[in-house]
Amino acid sequence: MQKTITFGLTAALALSVSATALFAENVKIAYIDPLSGPFASTGTNGLHQYEFAAETLVNAKGGVLDGQMFEMVAFDNKVSPKESLIQLQVAIDQGIRYVAQGNSSGVAHALTDAIEKHNKRNPDDRVLFLNYSAVDPALTNENCNFWHFRFDANADIKMDALTDVIAENQDIKKVYIIGQDYSFGKAVADAAVSMLGEKRPDIEIVGNELHPIGKVKDFTPYARKIIASEADAVIT
Repeated sequence: MQKTITFGLTAALALSVSATALFAENVKIAYIDPLSGPFASTGTNGLHQYEFAAETLVNAKGGVLDGQMFEMVAFDNKVSPKESLIQLQVAIDQGIRYVAQGNSSGVAHALTDAIEKHNKRNPDDRVLFLNYSAVDPALTNENCNFWHFRFDANADIKMDALTDVIAENQDIKKVYIIGQDYSFGKAVADAAVSMLGEKRPDIEIVGNELHPIGKVKDFTPYARKIIASEADAVIT
């Protein structure tokens, strides 16, 4: 995570060399991720890592350009695409031109689309999207745009490596797939089925299930189904 965030800050630095940035006191980065609700711990952890990277790796060494400092500005999106768009507009209204987000590919889709539209309407006031962990492959394929930079391997790349390991293990005959019911979970499931079918067509997919995102507190029923399926491996 730290290497990913450091790379993101480097990208922000490289693209901050503009007439506006040169005279700004700070290079502000809007962190739009969940800071409340069921995913608050994940969002808060990411914010702390960004703050650490900004303060320790950049600001403590004198900042960037002519001494400008990185400043993280947190916005709670409650892992909601709709709320994320509201917070994006608040950030833009505050003059922030760099946006970091990573929790939920659904949110990333909403942000990248809104930022692309904003930049077309405002060519002299453009926004850069730094995506550190939203890994739906579509974000850098059919929905790719020039202003979106992702620093993590997408779901297809990760599943390619994971299914290589599964395919090499001849003890695995049955696989159960379970994930969250949104674009990322669906991308993982589709990739798992496709890649296992190519690498180990003898493996039986004994379960392929999506559960509501952020709403399930007791996974006992799901665990019982997995046990009953006699799966040798679980992909989630």
